[in-house]
Order: sequence, then structure tokens, then C-alpha cells
Amino acid sequence: MEKIVIATRQSALALWQAYHIKEKIESLYPNLKVELNKMTSNGDKVLDRPLALIGGKGHFTKELEDAMLAEFADIAVHSLKDVPTFIPEGLSLAAITKREDQSDVFLSHKYKTLEDLPNGAIVGTTSLRRRMQILSIRPDLKVKDLRGNVNTRLRKLEDGEYDAIILAYIGLFRLDLLKNIPHVQKLEFMIPPMGQAALGIEIVNNNPFLEEIAKALNDEESFLLTSLERDFVASIGAGCSAPVATNATINNGKVSLKAMVGYPDGTHILEKSIEADKKMCQNLGVELAKAMIESGAKEILENAENLAFKDERCERI
Repeated sequence: MEKIVIATRQSALALWQAYHIKEKIESLYPNLKVELNKMTSNGDKVLDRPLALIGGKGHFTKELEDAMLAEFADIAVHSLKDVPTFIPEGLSLAAITKREDQSDVFLSHKYKTLEDLPNGAIVGTTSLRRRMQILSIRPDLKVKDLRGNVNTRLRKLEDGEYDAIILAYIGLFRLDLLKNIPHVQKLEFMIPPMGQAALGIEIVNNNPFLEEIAKALNDEESFLLTSLERDFVASIGAGCSAPVATNATINNGKVSLKAMVGYPDGTHILEKSIEADKKMCQNLGVELAKAMIESGAKEILENAENLAFKDERCERI
């Protein structure tokens, strides 16, 4: 191949990620021409409704996948946390880049920490996972939906629409936006979503050269750990409105996987963890999902989905 095309969303963070991968590929293959196909996803266009109601995070990937299947792109670069566990036939999630800081961060122009927020303070987040975990320790807060790209969300915070907002640290770091926010607190207690702070490289199947590129971009440890997280989410059958947190880590040859499900209002929390030697960890995601299902996770998730937006229905992909 003389040229490959990378499909990407047009948000600032998505473009940072796509150019980052473009540069890596060009350094590996100096004679290869790498172009970007910049696209607007449905998730970027529909901003007047909570994300869970328009099909969840899959609406950030569908247009890119359609472009690949229509031969308008060879590779797509995604924030891995936005990639559903179902990958369309003809495509493969072939590589995961090295995962970086997975923290969620508290941001405010008025209050130094989450603990400093007064009763009834307004906190912005799109994520039902974050909503669940924040309200589990601060049920007095008012959590309000927050849509738009990173800069739009930060502008809404600065304009006083929210007392604080919660975002992923890594996006702010990559775009060098943390310096403009007076109060930043990493929320160490929060369990991230599957795949946070890693990039997913999706390719068209049956192309040995694309497979070679993906292999060069892949980080084996990150691929292993995020695969366990994705196995858990797939096995537990979380719906588009279900608050689910899961995170795999490795330490001294031991792989640990933890997960949390619950209601969006921070009640009915179920949290479990599981551990195995790295050589024996391949089924941890499925095993943890089974254990949580036996403890009532299915019922919690069904009720959570019904309660999240009880007056509206999810549009599924």
C-alpha cells in the first residue's frame, strides 16, 4: 500500500489522537502516505439529549466504522472507552496503545475539592458511571447532564452553569487545558470505565499490511488488561443507560480486576474484585461478571436502566 486513510472524529481531542497515531505510523513507514478522513459522528451532532438516550458511546464510532466498511478509510482511531464491545463484521479492534493516567478529575472555579462543595451544589457530567459514584458518597449534590466537546464543557463551567464538572484527566492533559482551571482534584476513589486513557486501533480485516501496522502500535499489557474489562462489560450485558465501572491492573505478576454497578442515584451499589496470576488471567472478565450476576447485578442493571431516564427510551444502534 502506498497510502492509508485514518478515520477520525473532528473534535479537538479526537484529532490530537489521530495525528498522534499518524505520526507514529509515518515514523515506522517513512514512504507511506497517511491521510485523515475527518468526520462528524452522531454523538457529536445530537447535544440536546443525554448520551445514553441516543445509543450510548457507540454513536461516536458508528460513522467511522461505516466509512471503513465503505472503503473510505483503512484505520480508525478511537478513545477505547467509546468503543462498544460489539465490533461489526469485516472490522477488527486490532491494537490498543499504551494506557496512560486513567483518573477522573474534579474541576471547579470556586471550590478546591469535591469535599468542599456545599450541599446542593451543581455538578456536571455526561457519565452515569460518574453520577453513580459521586452520589454514592455525596447524595446531597445535584448532578446535571453535561454535553459538548471538552472546550464547550469547560466554557460552561467558567460561565457558572455548574459549580464543578467531572472529566477524564487524560483528555485535558493531552490538550494542555489543565493550566486554565483554578481547582483540579484527581478523584482517586472513582473506578474508571473500560478502556479509559487508551486508544483503540480498528482496522479493515484481511489486510496483512494493516495488521502489521496494528501490531507495531499495540501495547501487549494494555491490550490484555483492557480486553479483560471489555469481556466483563460484554458478559454482564450492560444496557446503554447502565452505570458500570471496571478496571484491570497488574502488579508483581498478578492481574486484578474490579468492577462496580449500581443505580444512577448512587444507591444499590454492588462492587467486587477478582485476581489471578498473569498466565492464568484470560477469563477474569467473564468470571467476575458471573460472580456479580450471581449477586444480583442483572437486576440492578435492569432497574438502573429503567430509572436513569424513566420518561424516555433508549435509541439503540
